[in-house]
Amino acid sequence: MFRKALSVLRVPTVLAAASLALLQIMGCGGGSDAPPTGTLRLSITDKMSDDYKNVVISIREVRIVPAGKENAQDNDPGLPVVASFATPRVIDVMQLQFVQQALGDVVLPAGNYHQIRLILADNPNGQQPPVNYLVLKSDTAGTRIPLTTPSGQQSGLKVLGPIEIKTGIINALMIDFDPNTAIVPRGNGEYNFKPTGIRLVRMADMLSEFGSISGNVYSTFKDWSSATVSVKRRGAVNDTDPIAAGRIFSSYTSSAWQAPFAAFVPASAPTISYKTFVLANGFRLYSSSTVSVIKSQTTDLGPIQLVKYP
Repeated sequence: MFRKALSVLRVPTVLAAASLALLQIMGCGGGSDAPPTGTLRLSITDKMSDDYKNVVISIREVRIVPAGKENAQDNDPGLPVVASFATPRVIDVMQLQFVQQALGDVVLPAGNYHQIRLILADNPNGQQPPVNYLVLKSDTAGTRIPLTTPSGQQSGLKVLGPIEIKTGIINALMIDFDPNTAIVPRGNGEYNFKPTGIRLVRMADMLSEFGSISGNVYSTFKDWSSATVSVKRRGAVNDTDPIAAGRIFSSYTSSAWQAPFAAFVPASAPTISYKTFVLANGFRLYSSSTVSVIKSQTTDLGPIQLVKYP
């Protein structure tokens, strides 16, 4: 997962792919005059945390936001529905390490979209227990601490793209939920969601099993807002297009602009390894050495310092 998107990467962050061959589907509508469409297949995964035992979210609806509709209300008919649940879908993301949980499939007009919006059930007022909450590992009593979005549940939990729905294929996206960067203590015992800690990762399709490549992109001397992380196979197969890609967003912490990420990919084969690239405006392209990935384990690239261009 992009840690903060990909997951992009640990991204939605989330980065993964099952194969280079994208599954072909028939566009809806029939006839040569029908507008081009593609299928969005959405899932969610998670990175583990030393701080939290449980991180539970209750999803009422999932919508995708076209470019230009970023400020639309959740019930705007111009925001296509990816999934809707009569009874909120309750997910403990801490149970999803190296596991993808499907959220929904939908056929959409081909084109560019800006975000995925997770519309959560409201935490009740009064003495009722919260439905969006965390439990600290250090708390043996298992107290449920409410989680809130910065602007309240009314605007949903916004997971930023960009997202391209390509014509005639399954466009698989994984939401990479990184609790280490997606949850922010407020200092008064309360906790907020930070949407840039949740990344989108583009992949060919859902994976039954996978490992990850992680790292922390940073710069100490120049601000950067976002970067694209991509992973390509090297060896018996040398990808032109990335097998996984996602966008990460920086925050200023510990005297640097930085963003951790995780890219989700199938385990390496004897003749296949992976190379990671990071591209940010105003900086040189970063290219890692080739690395191997083991199923259900993380290969950590460590700190990745951006070098100013030229």
